[in-house]
Amino acid sequence: MTYNPSRRTFLGGSLAATAASASGIITPASFAAGPAMATPEVMYGPKASVAKLNANENPYGPSPAALKAIAHASSTGGAYYAYEAGMYLTDMIAEKYSLSPKNISVTAGSSLILAFAAFAATSKGVILGPDLFWDTTSKAPISQGGPEIKRVPNTAGLDIDLDAMYNAIDDNVAMVHICNPNNPTGKILDTAKLREFCIKASKKTLVLVDEAYNELIQDGPKHSMIPLIKEGHNIIVARTFSKIYGLAGMRVGYMLGSEENIEFINRYGLGGYSLNQAGLAAAIASYNDEAFKDFSRDKVTEAKGMIMEAVKANGLTAIPSSTNFVFVNLGENGSANAFRAAMEEQSVLIRGQYRSYTPWSRVSTGRIEHVKMYVDAMPKALEAMYKMA
Repeated sequence: MTYNPSRRTFLGGSLAATAASASGIITPASFAAGPAMATPEVMYGPKASVAKLNANENPYGPSPAALKAIAHASSTGGAYYAYEAGMYLTDMIAEKYSLSPKNISVTAGSSLILAFAAFAATSKGVILGPDLFWDTTSKAPISQGGPEIKRVPNTAGLDIDLDAMYNAIDDNVAMVHICNPNNPTGKILDTAKLREFCIKASKKTLVLVDEAYNELIQDGPKHSMIPLIKEGHNIIVARTFSKIYGLAGMRVGYMLGSEENIEFINRYGLGGYSLNQAGLAAAIASYNDEAFKDFSRDKVTEAKGMIMEAVKANGLTAIPSSTNFVFVNLGENGSANAFRAAMEEQSVLIRGQYRSYTPWSRVSTGRIEHVKMYVDAMPKALEAMYKMA
């Protein structure tokens, strides 16, 4: 293959900025002597009047412990690179899974390490995935001249077809990418069957399992493929602090795998330079906060119940979800894009169409009051959608 991805992909844009006073120099003393600077009016989240249900965020985070840690880390360590905190979190993760720190790579959100894995894989071949999965990071190499994803159709019920996936592995497949639970369907695979698939498939090629939503499952550890790493199989697993921990804006994620796989994938990254003190502090404070995780699961369950009731009340169906979003079938004449536009007219933000799945609409479980906005807006949005169809 002629394609040769480079870690410079992630260095786009200028990293330099210039500041100068009238004399050309700004000193700490000049800051102290000058007038107080006004606080910029920046929107760090959605407007209170907008129901943001389009990105699978947990709006109840960061937890109180995380907020306290963020303030402390920013005031005492914001001026310094975050190497020590990064190593501390790496050690915490390694200890939890009885692995070595060399089996862990922490990055600014799991999206980054997933993209690194995609670039590493496509330096050798193609990525194999289902037709419908969270493919954003596996598509990243395409914009740099990398190969298209080799896709396998989902089943009629939108499950990942593990048998068909296994049969599709050939000598050109460098990595198999599976999300479990899957996004956008919200479906979870049978654990025994997925384990069997991973063991068989990893004898042929590298297997990536994205477990971004694992902590949202009751008995999540029972569904994880992380133990296969310790058993020596050719598996890598991605996790994130963006979902149940409510730290999407803090950007912390990680990947687990063999020392060889992690070292190879890290060649496409920037090491600790992608990390920040505030995000790491929040992740460290949140990692073992079981009370906050239980609270978040309860809120997600409550919101999903509201969505499913509204779906039924409006004569629709939806896939039972193991995540913090619901995949709604708008019916034979439904249009996810038209429904999204109609919802936005009522200040409710949801996702539009995925690939060729025209009638399927994804809505996230945000704050309860925002989910109620979705529920209340649904009849009018459906009426507008049918008029646009």
